[in-house]
Amino acid sequence: MTDWIQLEAERYFHVAKRTQVVIERGEGCWVWDTDGKRYLDMIGGWAVNTLGHCHPLMIDTLNRQARQLMHTSNQVYTIPQLELADLLVRNSPLDRVFIGNSGAEANEGAIKLARKWGKYHLDGAYKVITADHSFHGRTLAMVAATGKPAYQEPYSRLPEGFQNIPFNDIDALESAVDSTTCAVMLEVVQGEGGVNEADPRYLKSARELCTAKNVLLIADEVQTGVARLGTLWGHTQFGIEPDVMTVAKGLGGGVPVGALLANEECSVFDYGDHGSTYGGNPLVCAVAVAVLRYVIEQDLPAHVATVGSHLKVGMDQLRSKYPSIIEVRGRGLLLAMEFDDELAADVLAAALERGMIMNSPSPTSIRFMPPLIITQAEADEALSILDASLAAVTESRQTAARAN
Repeated sequence: MTDWIQLEAERYFHVAKRTQVVIERGEGCWVWDTDGKRYLDMIGGWAVNTLGHCHPLMIDTLNRQARQLMHTSNQVYTIPQLELADLLVRNSPLDRVFIGNSGAEANEGAIKLARKWGKYHLDGAYKVITADHSFHGRTLAMVAATGKPAYQEPYSRLPEGFQNIPFNDIDALESAVDSTTCAVMLEVVQGEGGVNEADPRYLKSARELCTAKNVLLIADEVQTGVARLGTLWGHTQFGIEPDVMTVAKGLGGGVPVGALLANEECSVFDYGDHGSTYGGNPLVCAVAVAVLRYVIEQDLPAHVATVGSHLKVGMDQLRSKYPSIIEVRGRGLLLAMEFDDELAADVLAAALERGMIMNSPSPTSIRFMPPLIITQAEADEALSILDASLAAVTESRQTAARAN
């Protein structure tokens, strides 16, 4: 039998700290490893598997489209691409769409759009302001935009034109916006940063400031869009409308797709300004159309709000049981638990042993971003496994303290 973990060690770049299981198949909110052990998936492909694993709608759509047309260049029109663009515009406050392959690519497109806006409408302004602890992608420019020094240090010198400032600090934002600024790019909830929520007053003030200065407000909804927070787009919960929005992850439910959206006024791209070989191909667009229609027609945002609230209440109840939990935060099905010490790795290991896969954005926190179809019964099972895992870690911690 092939030792897949050893093969990864020998062949793959060591860029991912993997959970030591080899997943072979999935269904709904569950996955199975090569030994047949079942796990409740509370990561959902990094908030990607909107409809869970191997949803029949996605399988049928992939099969049908693969038999009809999988890829063409953007020199010709294709129906699924235009259907997806129309669906996005009809269900958002924005007017124009470009379909790419990922969230990083969508954010790159947003920065290019903002730079061209600054060139022609703000006397050459080029600077983009982002927040500390933000995450905008892994390309070199998006690493520069990301507010996490640990991601930036290996690659200096980084592309210029980005300024990271404290999150939720409107005074810092007002001070940073100057004659060189063309855009402000923010997440309404910083997922990779640890599920840090924006203050609604901060976002409203940012919106007012950008309007007053003719600077573009870019909402990075790569992780929070497509019902993840309990509304179709996260920004609607905060009472703002961006000039530009980027989405990806949950848009395709598992196929690689991202989208850049903008209002008509700032849609300054012209022929040849932007492009993508694979972006918007018929195969991924057909699946994204099916996923997004399902989300809208089945009112998945309402389901997410209900189950997410139930899960968060259960996590809060565990907080009263375990003093090591100092905070539960997040919205919808993007939730985090913060500890008073670096317990995350131990909790993840204990949960894995008990049949649940989770994520740790930091040594002191764990994150939940399951498929949006998760049921209340499955949420209860997740809480039960989490409870048992916390109990085991707490007992181990107390035993170690007594030994010392």
